[in-house]
Amino acid sequence: MDIKEVKAINTTALAYLGDAVYEVAVRRFIMETGQHNADRLHQIAVKFVRAEGQALAVKKLMDELTEEEQALVRRARNRKITSKPKHADPVTYKLATAFEAFVGYLYLAGQQERLKWFIDRAIEVINKNGA
Repeated sequence: MDIKEVKAINTTALAYLGDAVYEVAVRRFIMETGQHNADRLHQIAVKFVRAEGQALAVKKLMDELTEEEQALVRRARNRKITSKPKHADPVTYKLATAFEAFVGYLYLAGQQERLKWFIDRAIEVINKNGA
């Protein structure tokens, strides 16, 4: 996809895709630990895919993003939410949505190395801080 087209996509749609991309990356990371019991895999994955973990990661990594990337994250965070978050406070939910939008943006922009860096760092942050 052309970068201009990707930049024109609303951040909610980017988050929709980013959620799926990140979920697959987390599942792969967990499978690579050698765990193969489905129930246990799910239990491990939860801390990485919860809004609190994603919000923590995006806050901790913000300074490592370029100005353009930070602008996208802020745009996604500041987008008005139309649904009430079920399991997170609104601020955490908005940060998690910004995290997912950034992942979706990198994926659609074809920035695979940057995407891998961001997801690896996010997993590291969440793992270390036990969000």
